[in-house]
Amino acid sequence: MRSVLYTRTAATALRKHANRAKLIRTKITQYADDPSSQANNVKTLAGVDAKRLRVGDFRVIFTETADTITILDIGPRGGIYE
Repeated sequence: MRSVLYTRTAATALRKHANRAKLIRTKITQYADDPSSQANNVKTLAGVDAKRLRVGDFRVIFTETADTITILDIGPRGGIYE
C-alpha cells in the first residue's frame, strides 16, 4: 500500500465538500491499495505531470510515485481543471 499525502488545497476542498468526503477518501484509499481496482476511473492529464481520479461528479487531481500518492486538488467536474 502506498501512502497518501494531501496538499493544503486538497484538505480544504475535502472539508468544503464534507458530504462527499467519505466517498472520495474511500476511492483514494482503494486506488492506493490496488491501482487496477480504479483503472477505468483514472486518466493521465494532458500537458501536466498529473492524473485524475473520477469519483461521481468530483475529480481528484494527483501525482504518484512508487510509494506515495500526493493529492493536489479535489473539486466538482466543471471547475477543477482551471
